[in-house]
Amino acid sequence: MDLEAKPFYLREKDIQWVNETLAAMDVKDKVGQLFCPIGITDDREQLKTLIETIKPGGILFRPDSGKKSQEVHRFLQEHSKVPLLIAANLESGGNGIASDGTFFGRQLQVAATDNEEMAYKLGLVAGREGRAVGCNWAFAPVVDIDLNFRNPITNVRTFGSDPARVARMAKAYTEGIQKSGVAASIKHFPGDGVDERDQHLLTTVNSLSVDEWESTFGIVYRELIEAGAETVMAGHIMLPGYSRKLVPGIADEELMPATLSPELIGTLLRQQLGFNGLVVTDATPMAGFMMAEKRELAVPKSIAAGCDMFLFNKNIREDFHYMMKGLESGILTMERLDEAVTRILALKASLGLHKQQREGTLVPGPEELSILQCEEHKQWAKWCADQSVTLVKDTQQLLPIAVDSHKRMLLYVLGDEGSHRSTSIAPYMIAKLEAEGFDVTVFDNKNVDFSAVFSGVEELREKYDLALYVANIETASNRTTVRIDWEPLLAADVPWFVRELPTAFVSVSSPYHLLDVPQVQTYINAYSGSETIIDAVIEKLLGRSDFKGISPVNPFCDCWEAKR
Repeated sequence: MDLEAKPFYLREKDIQWVNETLAAMDVKDKVGQLFCPIGITDDREQLKTLIETIKPGGILFRPDSGKKSQEVHRFLQEHSKVPLLIAANLESGGNGIASDGTFFGRQLQVAATDNEEMAYKLGLVAGREGRAVGCNWAFAPVVDIDLNFRNPITNVRTFGSDPARVARMAKAYTEGIQKSGVAASIKHFPGDGVDERDQHLLTTVNSLSVDEWESTFGIVYRELIEAGAETVMAGHIMLPGYSRKLVPGIADEELMPATLSPELIGTLLRQQLGFNGLVVTDATPMAGFMMAEKRELAVPKSIAAGCDMFLFNKNIREDFHYMMKGLESGILTMERLDEAVTRILALKASLGLHKQQREGTLVPGPEELSILQCEEHKQWAKWCADQSVTLVKDTQQLLPIAVDSHKRMLLYVLGDEGSHRSTSIAPYMIAKLEAEGFDVTVFDNKNVDFSAVFSGVEELREKYDLALYVANIETASNRTTVRIDWEPLLAADVPWFVRELPTAFVSVSSPYHLLDVPQVQTYINAYSGSETIIDAVIEKLLGRSDFKGISPVNPFCDCWEAKR
């Protein structure tokens, strides 16, 4: 561990602060630094108790208004002896920490521009707005490679399926966010997107061989480490090919996810890839961690394996006890504990948190909140939307549509419900289409008129000039698929009429719906469910703006018939 080297680049006085702070800690203080819990309350007394008893190294709160988030972060920093790492999932913009922050766009949308400047701007927006609220650590960018279109969690969160593009975009994002004073965390090592299952629900497997991994994820991680990414998030993902190479004869039952694997963290990441920064586990309440080992053992083993911070808890006091017990039993050594805490303090020093604490600037003043959704950030988001919307196919040469020829529109909205969305886009899109002069009839899948299901082709043609599908079926933790769920009785909303009525399909989330609608002849991917994207989509449907997006994945899902 070299604190003067990449990615910390500490100077003598910074290293002195790290060493003196470590020396002043007792064992419990050091153990507390390992934890980064999730904030589950803004009650000041409960937060004060957490800070005074556990003394965590960091914390993450789910998005709230910028004002409330900033106030909570300020309270925590004012009551913490050692400055805290304030983390946030800033994958799509400032909205990852502030509900009134800028939703710039999903990473896949940014990748569709094929323009690194847009990835840099995403990082800059996320960093500026995150920093204004008090954040100093981003759990982003996602550097997973979307190699398996069936994976339900990578999808639009990635920069696509091409390792070279993923690396280019991720490096640009990292430059933008770290320029803002926020540390990046590249995730989820050793790489998600190969398995079709979700590590939130079980321990997943990256099944690539050593050579395959090196030519894909290996390239990405090497380039990001070389570019100066300060932290890596380890996933609850096994990499059997590499584990078997590094530990010859390892039994199947001994294979562990990266969060519990000394050979993947200590040998592959540290020694072979040369990563000198901080390693944090992914969220440990996830089933991928819970199912791999008894928690009493897994808690200290994660640090012993080479992770430096432990993310989230089932019960933080219980996990603290498990960590202390692991020290007493020898699972975790004092030497390894000191090494982990040194890296935590080094990250804080590299961000200047010790200096900010002295100056009283760990959390900016309320006036800094004006940057949330500022005009510059919104304009950048509009540019990104314009460059990203992708025409996958229009084999029937339907586009552009016009009020004169397609006035009577039958609109099908798929998804657009639930708690995991950026925004519900249907009302906005309907209003925009009607403002353009279209007569929009929305299919009501909650009150299906079954007599209409059995109406004839001619009746359909007499009523409508165009059918438009808009799918907002988002990826979400704990969701096993991102497929279309048709109306369960008679599939009343399936596009059976593609040969009878001009039909177009727009997805504002998953780019893979041609798997379920291969016969649709006009298909558009827009990647993000936002009003900014809807504006861009409508401009392009009407022919007022060219389609500029370049697909960062294979939207045909290996189905030859989907290309027709």
